[in-house]
Amino acid sequence: MTLHVVVLMGGWSAEREVSLVSGEGCAKACESLGHRVTRIDMGRDVALKLAAAAPDIVFNALHGSPGEDGTVQGMLDLMGLTYTHSGLATSVVAIDKELTKQALVPHGIRMPQGTIVASETLYERDPIARPYVLKPVNEGSSVGVAIVTAESNVGDPIARDSEGPWRHFETLLAEPYIRGRELTVSVLDTAEGPRALGITELIPKSGWYDYDAKYTDGMTTHVCPAENIPDDVAASMLAMAVKSHRLLGCRGVSRSDFRWDDEQGEAGLYSLEVNTQPGMTPLSLVPEQARAIGISYEALVQAILDDALQGRPA
Repeated sequence: MTLHVVVLMGGWSAEREVSLVSGEGCAKACESLGHRVTRIDMGRDVALKLAAAAPDIVFNALHGSPGEDGTVQGMLDLMGLTYTHSGLATSVVAIDKELTKQALVPHGIRMPQGTIVASETLYERDPIARPYVLKPVNEGSSVGVAIVTAESNVGDPIARDSEGPWRHFETLLAEPYIRGRELTVSVLDTAEGPRALGITELIPKSGWYDYDAKYTDGMTTHVCPAENIPDDVAASMLAMAVKSHRLLGCRGVSRSDFRWDDEQGEAGLYSLEVNTQPGMTPLSLVPEQARAIGISYEALVQAILDDALQGRPA
């Protein structure tokens, strides 16, 4: 079936440039599949542009707010437009790391115990023992994340003139730093239900897996599929990703990020967050995992479209 697809991309979040690359990739894939494509770089007049385009379906290639936090989803619902990826309620919860924990931890998903802190208090004392991680509550792609260790050059307590997320966000989430390996699992909705695509290990060439490491070619080695992971740990990780996808009500595709302390076995595996709008760039993890099991980029895009066309639960 040939569709008129609007690919919604860009916007004004910190992840704008990544979204433009994701969106262009998805647009070209839709065209290669025979669909008619209208590209929209989201501005404040997006509703007018969508109404004028009158698409069969909107492919949401936005990252960050307002495309990933429920705002755009609510607008599309009000306009009666079919769209890809997760809906309003799921997006509101999943973009907020603390709400995500409240939804997942009671159901057995192991996540680091965190605490919300006012950035101003960091200049007086550490919220928890070092080493710890500070991150915005509702940003993605490792935007504004800092690891504070005893050796950090930010001061003890953190100095006001030091560079970090405390300068840009009024509140932050503090979590214990989990040593070990960085791993991720993508989950794709299929006719048979959510399917975990595989496990990728991310090994930054230096430092840790921050925004630059994610989106700069050559800065991170992707081991896909990941190696030297015991069967019980791998099975637990795949199951946690699928269960998180189901519990949050994700649609289309999601990606769960993990840290694994390999000295503790399965007990050292922690889910960090669930991304409901994972990247679709040439360096992105979802297309890479799909490709590793024989699903082309174009087939992945079509699968996301097909899932959206199935409709949403009432």
